[in-house]
Amino acid sequence: MNQVNATAGKAGPSWFERFLLPGFAFKAVVIGGGYATGRELAEFFLPSGPWGGLAAMLLATMLWSVICAVTFAFAHKMGTFDYRSFFEKLLGPGWIAFEIGYVLFVTLILAVFGAAAGAIGSAMFGLPPIVGTLFLAASIALFATFGNASVERLFKYVSFLLYGVYALFMVLALSDFGDLIATNFKIPAPSDGWALGGLTYASYNVIGAVVILPVVRHMTSRRDAVISGIIAGPLAMVPAILFFICMIAFYPAIMHETLPSDFMLQQLELPLFHLLFQAMIFAALLESGTGSVHAINERIDAAMRARWHKPLSHRARGIIAAGMLVGCMFVADRFGLVALISSGYRALAYIFLAIYVVPLLTIGVFRLIRRHPAEKKQASQGVVEGIIS
Repeated sequence: MNQVNATAGKAGPSWFERFLLPGFAFKAVVIGGGYATGRELAEFFLPSGPWGGLAAMLLATMLWSVICAVTFAFAHKMGTFDYRSFFEKLLGPGWIAFEIGYVLFVTLILAVFGAAAGAIGSAMFGLPPIVGTLFLAASIALFATFGNASVERLFKYVSFLLYGVYALFMVLALSDFGDLIATNFKIPAPSDGWALGGLTYASYNVIGAVVILPVVRHMTSRRDAVISGIIAGPLAMVPAILFFICMIAFYPAIMHETLPSDFMLQQLELPLFHLLFQAMIFAALLESGTGSVHAINERIDAAMRARWHKPLSHRARGIIAAGMLVGCMFVADRFGLVALISSGYRALAYIFLAIYVVPLLTIGVFRLIRRHPAEKKQASQGVVEGIIS
């Protein structure tokens, strides 16, 4: 409703656009700095031990699938392909509460991404952290400038790189320290808190389902929305599970590493693969940051189309992205990666549970199953016509 369908004039959206692109886009938003570096996994899953951590990850995966499916179906039914119009339909005047929460979310995650990029540049090349932070900011602004087509291509090709590198990492890790992994899975460890860890992690990350609403416009039916939502959970979590299993080789000491990925790569002693993995992490930061900034550009674009009947220009998209990034990423230089993840993410989880997850699974589900009066009339007319014929 609030956005021109980008598929107009084409034969129709492909199966990739309908079923896989939403999951790739969701993965792009949630993988971010803490997931890709292993810092989030150490923070939310390792405290519950090897088996408790895996249970928490499976719980988070199921929650993601359910919430993505309902979110995509609600957006498809309401024709809401940016987060403001989505929450106007879901919360009415209360949509402003989500806007405030989302601004806090973007500020935090861009700061985390900046801190992670700075840490990678410092670890790999000995550069001052601010260099990596600014390079990431410039790259995000570049992709966000050119809108949906640019962002969707980024999601697609970075996804192929990411899954391939994680799979290769799993193979190398099992061959090098597979015995340690097997041994540490046998260590008695408390699994207390695994459910809370999974719920917390799922809650603040599931906001990605709303962030990537621009790609939901490719779906042609509610069936598409439900299937793609169910697929999105595993697509987003599989790389994390592979990485978590490898981390168990160094449990529990790895819980205290700022960059668990860098620590593990050093143990492999494969400089070229180390460089490839860090490049993949940077690409993951790039797609996550781009997705978050693009959501704000699309929200502004929808407002401009509704009020002034003209789209947001490429130049304006670039300026908005650059302005946001410079401010947010200097927060990263001030506080650092570990402090940002441990203090900020848990608070966001409770905020999004209250203003997104609970309303979606109550109000949203009710509106999905309730038939609109026009639909009832159409159905009754169909029955009458069937009897007459």
